[in-house]
Amino acid sequence: MFSGIIESLGQVLKVEQGARSLMLEVQTGLADVAEGESIAVNGVCLTAVAPARNMPVRFFVSSETLDRTMLGTLTAGSRVNLERAVTPSTRLSGHIVQGHVDGLGRFVGATFVGDARRVEFDIPADLRRYMVEKGSVALDGISLTLNEVGAVHDGMFRIALMIIPHTWDHTTLGTLNVGDAVNVEVDIIAKYVEAQCQAK
Repeated sequence: MFSGIIESLGQVLKVEQGARSLMLEVQTGLADVAEGESIAVNGVCLTAVAPARNMPVRFFVSSETLDRTMLGTLTAGSRVNLERAVTPSTRLSGHIVQGHVDGLGRFVGATFVGDARRVEFDIPADLRRYMVEKGSVALDGISLTLNEVGAVHDGMFRIALMIIPHTWDHTTLGTLNVGDAVNVEVDIIAKYVEAQCQAK
């Protein structure tokens, strides 16, 4: 489990294509990563494979993960948001993030509002029911607050969020270009509430 508070920015060093899979080698900047440890890479829960102290970490990415996330678009040099799993004593500064991606959104743009930025993303229509103003969403693993949630149009809806300078500077948000895909994870509590309401 994660909180959506990005711990560090990593850099992809190598992408090795396999048979409907790939191996990512990432310079994480994280010390003492243990083999088998879960790390969120752009909001996707991956397992560390054979890491060494202060050395790049390798992650196996299965076909399931490639089908559901944007990890397959990463190349050597790509920057990625990294977060280690929370511990029982960690402050939950964001919200409960599992690292299980629900869909892909598209970056629309960012405009200054004072020193902050108003950013917009288009999100698949089937995720609309899980999002409310002032609720939480994870985009590429970043816990963010929804400021506006638009109506569905042509299979998509638009969200707007206010990004403070620290978040812009310390995550991959500042590297996005218009049209870039982001991993979207909705609030797990919303999904559980829906399931309970539908239970017979």
